Amino acid sequence: MNPLKKIKLSTVTPVYTGSEYLESLVQQLDNLRTRWIESNAPIELTEAIFVDDASIDNSLAVLNSLSENYPWISILSLSRNFGQHPATEAGILYTSGDWVVTLDEDLQHPPALIESLLIKTVKDGCDIVYANPTQAVHQNLVRDLGSRLYKRMIARLTGIKSIPYINSFRLIRGTIARASSSVCSHDTYLDIALTWFTERIGIIQADLKDERHIASGKSGYNLHKLLSHARRMIFSTQTKVLRIGGFLGILAFILSLVYGSYIFLNAFFGWVDTEIKGWASLVVITLFLGGMSLLLISVLIEYISIILLHSQGKPTFFVVDRSKDKILLDYFMDRKDADPS
Repeated sequence: MNPLKKIKLSTVTPVYTGSEYLESLVQQLDNLRTRWIESNAPIELTEAIFVDDASIDNSLAVLNSLSENYPWISILSLSRNFGQHPATEAGILYTSGDWVVTLDEDLQHPPALIESLLIKTVKDGCDIVYANPTQAVHQNLVRDLGSRLYKRMIARLTGIKSIPYINSFRLIRGTIARASSSVCSHDTYLDIALTWFTERIGIIQADLKDERHIASGKSGYNLHKLLSHARRMIFSTQTKVLRIGGFLGILAFILSLVYGSYIFLNAFFGWVDTEIKGWASLVVITLFLGGMSLLLISVLIEYISIILLHSQGKPTFFVVDRSKDKILLDYFMDRKDADPS
C-alpha cells in the first residue's frame, strides 16, 4: 500500500512519574510499529506523543534520550502540573492520526492490545473503544469497588450507558478525539465530552493491572483528586434526575387542583361534614405553592444545565468520515493471526 495513503495512528501518554516504565513502553510501541511496517499493513504508527505534566522524577530526561533513537516520538512539556485529563487533551490536540490511542505511562495498558481495539472498531463500526478490565485493576477493594459503583450510579442518572466502562485506555477516531479535546473546558470530563460527538462506543475485555499501585500502594490520585474527578464527571453531564423535581412539582400542582375541587364541591353539596375547619384549605395551598415552587426550580435548573453544556462546547452536530474502515477490516480479516474478537 502507498505509504502516503496509509491510515495513521497516534498515541498519547501523559507523564508524571513514569521514568521507570517509559523505555519499556516505547520499545513495545516500536515492536508494534515495526510489525506493521514489515507486514505492509495499511496502518502505521506515525507518532507517539508524550505529555510531560510537570513530572516529579527524571521522566523528561528519559523522554529526551528516547526521542534521539526514535524520531517518531514527540514531547510536549506543560508549564505546570494540570492533571491527567488536561494533559491527555493537550496531547490529543497535537495529534494528526486517523486514530488516537490514549494509554498510561506505567504499562498497565499494553500496546499489544491496540490491534484488538482496532479490530473491534472496524468490525462493529465504532468510533471509540475502551479496554474493559476483566478484574480489579488496583487490587484495592475500596478504590476499585467505589469506582465501579460510582460509575454505575452516574450511568443510571444520566442515561449514558458507556460510563461504567470508561478508562484511560481508549481508541478514538482522530477527528472525534481532537474535536472533543478542543471543546473541553477546565471542568469538562473528557469521556463525557466524547459522548457528545458519537454514540458508537464499544469495549473489549482485557487483563489490565496497575502493577505500580499494587506493588507500592501509591497512586497519582489521592482522595481529593478522586473526588474532584467525580465532581467533574457530574458537572459534565445533564443529569436526568434533576427533572424528577419538575415531575413532582407537576404532580403536586395537579393534586392541589383535584383536592381543591373536591373541597369546593363538598362545601357546596355537603357530602361530608367536617368538624375541624381550615386544614383542607391549608393542604391545598401547601400543595399548590409547593408544586409551583418545585416546577419553577426544576425549569431554572434545566436552563442552567443547558447553559453550562453550551459553555462547555457541546455541539449541535458533527460530521465523521468512516470510509477507510473497510481497508482495515479487510486487512485484519485476511490475517491468520488477527484477534477474531
